[in-house]
Amino acid sequence: MILIRKYKERVYNRKILLVLSLLFFLFSVSVRTNAKFADDTDEIGKLISHLNTDSPEIRQLKSGSTNPGKFIEKLLGYYKERISVKHFVNPAFRTQFVGNYADSSDFVIANNALNHIFIGQRAYPPHFCGDDINWNSRPVPDNEWVWQLNRMYFWSSMAKAYWHTGDEKYAKEWCYQFIDWTKKNPNDENHKYAWRSIEAGIRGHSWMSLYQHFIGSPHFTTEVLVAFLNSCYDHAEFLMTKYRSGSNWGLMEAEGLAFIAITFPEFKDAEKWKTEAFRRLNNEINIQVYPDGHQRELAMGYHLGCINWFLRTWHLAKLNKLENAFSESYLERIEQMCEVPMKLCLPDGTNVQFGDAWEGTPGQHKERYTEWAKLFDRKDFLFLASNGQKGHKPDSTAYALPFSGLYSMRSGWNKDAVCLVLKCGPDGGGHSQPDNGSFDVYAGGKNLMPDAGSYIYSGDPEGRRWFRQTKVHQTLTLDGRNTAYEPKLVLWKPGKNTDILVVENQSYEDLKHRRSVFFVDKKYFVVVDEAIGDATGDIGIHFQLAPGDAIFNRDEYSVKSDFKDGWNVYVQTQKQSGLSLKEEAGWVSFEYTKKEQRPAFCFNLKKKNGNSAVRFVTVVVPYQNKLPDISIESVNATQDKLEVVVKNNGVRNRVAYFLN
Repeated sequence: MILIRKYKERVYNRKILLVLSLLFFLFSVSVRTNAKFADDTDEIGKLISHLNTDSPEIRQLKSGSTNPGKFIEKLLGYYKERISVKHFVNPAFRTQFVGNYADSSDFVIANNALNHIFIGQRAYPPHFCGDDINWNSRPVPDNEWVWQLNRMYFWSSMAKAYWHTGDEKYAKEWCYQFIDWTKKNPNDENHKYAWRSIEAGIRGHSWMSLYQHFIGSPHFTTEVLVAFLNSCYDHAEFLMTKYRSGSNWGLMEAEGLAFIAITFPEFKDAEKWKTEAFRRLNNEINIQVYPDGHQRELAMGYHLGCINWFLRTWHLAKLNKLENAFSESYLERIEQMCEVPMKLCLPDGTNVQFGDAWEGTPGQHKERYTEWAKLFDRKDFLFLASNGQKGHKPDSTAYALPFSGLYSMRSGWNKDAVCLVLKCGPDGGGHSQPDNGSFDVYAGGKNLMPDAGSYIYSGDPEGRRWFRQTKVHQTLTLDGRNTAYEPKLVLWKPGKNTDILVVENQSYEDLKHRRSVFFVDKKYFVVVDEAIGDATGDIGIHFQLAPGDAIFNRDEYSVKSDFKDGWNVYVQTQKQSGLSLKEEAGWVSFEYTKKEQRPAFCFNLKKKNGNSAVRFVTVVVPYQNKLPDISIESVNATQDKLEVVVKNNGVRNRVAYFLN
């Protein structure tokens, strides 16, 4: 009996414990549910406070109900059906993209992103940021990685994969990641990595496209809508406080602000945001773009980016019948900007790497030219877009952008043309380099003397500093020191047979560099460098070739590339007393974080007397197969006159300029 009683007591006690455990569990769930409900209620209240409740659309949604949750459900339905606001991405045409939208790289990026393997700065490998995503992941010392992680480039690939396949896994994961990011990244001191104004502007633009892609998904719930709209409001209010005038940042800030304002006119402050964004863009196109059409930072990649940032907002405004907010000259100035790559890119469409520009790939601008040809009715743009099959050639083979200090001369408009592009311009700021006088030479489909490039932005200060030295560019130095920016165009005289360019740069306080370039018979170049002023010391003219072998001839003061196939280049400086030829360290970077060695050299003279000028006369000869028999026969120069006689395969050519 005692054993039976004890057994019953144990059973009873277990039942009590089970009941208590169940009650505790239900209480905990209730607390968490109530906490979540309270959080949701707070977020809903915040969103409602951001909306223009006097607008007919919002007033109609609120009518007949005082329940905030019901209102948000109706608001979600409104946005899923809304067609009054236009965007380049239109959900109504989604079916047209099934099986025909994402490419293979998009699928790699999107599928990695499903597993939280994200790209940051694209030069680095993707990185696993944790099952519980760490938006401050830093797999490399380069800050660009974490900054660009918070631009979420991979979300665009997820959007493309979603429309391509219709697979809801992409929409579901994007919704999860979006809410996760907003919860973990408030705009405060501890999350500055996510809240630079450039990233906020980029998100303001890209998120509007993501919204268009995902709004039709059943996973785009009221919770996602509330988080999305509240974050958009926070972004716009933040961007209203940030305006970096004179910089490409200022354009991205304005673009992000404009895209949010146009896409969501239901916000109570949308009109104010829109007005301010349009004001900034109208202002910046006059501040940032020189009269010759080049953006003031003088790096081609940023110039092209600025065209996008100016033009995309205008396009979105036009879609929504708001284009009258822009001045009449706004599009005219953009058209001038679009002429710049036509005038300055190499014959295969690659960029000259002045400043923080990158070479890119041949033919990279075809889509741009196609768009611009249609927008501006330009037959020369159409010619470039179609590889010369349509339209007509540009009206010249030589162009001067005197405000920007950028000049080009070429033998024709085929991809094998001989071409030189030279820079002698003002200080372009942080994306510019002290390289006035530097040039690239291209021929036969090959850049034979490319600019060094920039290699890296962050994480390797020594590496960045090396590529920003004057002496690693094709120009003149005093004692190897960096030069100042004080350019002057002395003469620009393109001609049928010979193009002539004379520029000066007050490179040092007591030394001016004058560089004269003659494009003789549209085949080769005579380059005359003069160091003028009171300074004394080592005067060097530096040259660098494309990666590969080179042959040095110190007796003849010449260097030539040694490619077994295709074109080569020959560089020879006229002999004179005291002249020396020295090899130098040579590197070139065509891609971010990657560099390769290349031949580099310097012709050097001692400047011993402050009253005398030092002069170098150099021939730069692109050639195929056999090297021409070429030499400098005579030079006759004064302050206002220069005459050079060159003997080329037995034929004498006299080139000259007279300044008076």
